[in-house]
Amino acid sequence: MDINEFVATNEVVIRMGFFFGVLGLMALWEYVAPRRTLTVSKTVRWANNLGLVFFNSFLLRVIFPAAAVGVAAFAGAQGWGIFNYYEIPFWVAVVVSVVAMDFIIYLQHVMVHAVPALWRLHRMHHADLDFDVTTGARFHPLEIILSMLIKFATIVVLGPPVIAVVIFEIALNATAMFNHSNVRMPLGLDRVLRWFVVTPDMHRVHHSVEDDEANSNFGFSLPWWDRLLGTYHDQPRAGHEGMTIGIHKYRTTRQVSWLPGMLLLPFIGKISGYTINRRQWGDDNEG
Repeated sequence: MDINEFVATNEVVIRMGFFFGVLGLMALWEYVAPRRTLTVSKTVRWANNLGLVFFNSFLLRVIFPAAAVGVAAFAGAQGWGIFNYYEIPFWVAVVVSVVAMDFIIYLQHVMVHAVPALWRLHRMHHADLDFDVTTGARFHPLEIILSMLIKFATIVVLGPPVIAVVIFEIALNATAMFNHSNVRMPLGLDRVLRWFVVTPDMHRVHHSVEDDEANSNFGFSLPWWDRLLGTYHDQPRAGHEGMTIGIHKYRTTRQVSWLPGMLLLPFIGKISGYTINRRQWGDDNEG
């Protein structure tokens, strides 16, 4: 059994092991060294945020039983994609594939902020009134489905090795939980780390209620795209302890922290001009 076959066969076990391992580690770190005082009951938020995670996982398995790894294996068998057309060293293909897929995730993230109809889906993620490890996995089911379809298209075009897809999925989930965590780390360490990975202090800026701060720091794993493409924002104006997390118009616990309200959030209100172009401080945030 080669490495691609082994990884494809054990993909669910590998991913679940990393998910629960990183979740437990970051939850412990949040308990020992929290960055901010939470404003909503952790019991309520965790029960509903993690309930959403399990619902999304079930939904994806029903709609897309093969998942991204299955699409990668199928593309390889059919000879589809750039890395199946050309002879490229295996580990070069793995590294380039992981970096390329991360860039696509960055572009997707910009897109769901730039297109008002897609922002309606994504705003459920931003509406969380606190910012901790469970926020990193809190996405509307329709956005999860959209993300999976974009991932499938990327895999068909790239033709990445199966192991590259698994590494990418594990890294994306792990870094999303890491960089959404309510953890305190030495400022000097944060300054160094954010050249190589998106840190909690870097990504927390993106969850500010202020338009220009929320429309910045789109990276999930790699921080380079924000720096290269002009969407990097170093620190929140109000400081990490003083900044307000969430969206201006959605501030009630029942609406943004309970699962029924979370699922209904994209369908509330009219579509207005919330776009990526509104990056000025002080605009009235449509949410």
